[in-house]
Amino acid sequence: MNAAKTLMARIVSAPGKRVPGVPEGLTLQTFVSEECGATGFSTGMATFQGGAELPYHTHTFSEAITILAGRSRVLVEGREYQLTPLDSIHIPAGVAHCVRNAEPDTEMIAHWAFGSASPGRTFVSTDFPVENRDFGAPERGDPETINRFASCPVYELAEGALFRDLFAGRFGAKGICGGYGRFAQGSSLPCHFHEYDESITIVSGEAVCLVQGQKYKLSGCDTAFVPKRIPHRFLNQSDAEMAMLWVYAGDEPDRTLVDPRYCSGSLVWPSGQERNSQEF
Repeated sequence: MNAAKTLMARIVSAPGKRVPGVPEGLTLQTFVSEECGATGFSTGMATFQGGAELPYHTHTFSEAITILAGRSRVLVEGREYQLTPLDSIHIPAGVAHCVRNAEPDTEMIAHWAFGSASPGRTFVSTDFPVENRDFGAPERGDPETINRFASCPVYELAEGALFRDLFAGRFGAKGICGGYGRFAQGSSLPCHFHEYDESITIVSGEAVCLVQGQKYKLSGCDTAFVPKRIPHRFLNQSDAEMAMLWVYAGDEPDRTLVDPRYCSGSLVWPSGQERNSQEF
């Protein structure tokens, strides 16, 4: 793992690796976990070669899967859905599911977020009768939730910064929420902090991340881990659009805006718990 680390943030670009029990044709990367000090959540990426499959398994925590490239078939207790880039599915704790690359000759890449700082899974041998839901939605009473990127509401957090929530407590997630943000050239978010740890993966373009005077450039699925209550901001200073997937270790998004000088480093962020914040 390559990392640039300060006391306040960690930037990771983790190599893919085979994991014991995981079939051929599938590599897993862990970006954020207890290894970098995260509490209550973890994030990473799975790369499936053509036709590869992660067999039925369960977790003891929420999982959200967001497709980054290719086309996936996700089976949840036999209910089979097709997902395309930036579609997201949430699967509750204890619910058996299987993830497949739907294409025999094309790579599929998925971003994963767990409601635990310790990534892991338990494989199960139960067979389920298959019900093809294709590009449909879960029915009432089904435990899973799917948010199709094309139909997700879009909101503007700052001029030129358009966001969509993909998974959260209101969609059934426990301990994680996340979404997609697209930044036009020259756009940025104000300096802010969260009451949760955050993972930010740059999925297209190049981002500049400011954390208390430290400046990082991220691209190509580089991921920033920012602990809770640490001021930071993201900027697009490139000549093309930039996009990110963000994940919080909390059920719903939370942002508190603070003086931008805390991000640039010209003001020192107080070390105690009492910090003045206001909207700017």
